[in-house]
Amino acid sequence: MNAHRAEYAIAAQCRALGLSESGFYASRVRPPSARELDDQYLLTEIRRFHAVSRGTYGAPRIHADLKAAGHHVGEKRVARLMRSAGLEGVSPRKFTTTTTPSDAEKKSPDLVKRNFRATRPNQLWVADITYVPTLAGFIYLATVLDVWSRRIVGWAMSPSLATTVVLNAIDMAIRTRQPSGVIHHSDQGCQYTSYAFGQKCVNAGIRPSMGTVGDAYDNAMAESFFSVLEHEL
Repeated sequence: MNAHRAEYAIAAQCRALGLSESGFYASRVRPPSARELDDQYLLTEIRRFHAVSRGTYGAPRIHADLKAAGHHVGEKRVARLMRSAGLEGVSPRKFTTTTTPSDAEKKSPDLVKRNFRATRPNQLWVADITYVPTLAGFIYLATVLDVWSRRIVGWAMSPSLATTVVLNAIDMAIRTRQPSGVIHHSDQGCQYTSYAFGQKCVNAGIRPSMGTVGDAYDNAMAESFFSVLEHEL
């Protein structure tokens, strides 16, 4: 009301909103309540966590950060404060990638069966390809992720989906990790079922594994990494 008093008289605004003038003027001199002070402090913390996330976190993740920092606050309250401050997280992009079915004879067995657990480094790797929009067009990104550490141990980019991009990614992983008997799990994309990729695995002592076509759960950990990468960066 105070922000619009140059356009509308306080008395007129009070009549329109069903408020009393005395209540309005009393609220201007009344000290903030304990709840309002707590909201101000929480909003400061929310702004800090939102900035640390590079503006990507929404209410659920901000709420989790606040709980981890020892603040006892409900997610709905966090959402209300974020709305009042004009803060919001990023939303998932609308388009998705698809896997082209490959020759069934080239398919490797599924050695993972959706059990994405490892007891040591270089026991299980998961790999996938995605495409990232840039000002110069789409770029394709292939990654190799170590399940034990959740670390990307190999990656490569290319303007095309040629098999070279996955070969370069696994080459980096082999150079940096020098694995012995590691399982390399992927989907059935033609890059992973190619002769060149299969020969690379044989030469490096890598055990290839593949999920079924079109089922994201069979390669859920790699899909999850790409989801965070694409949504937040």
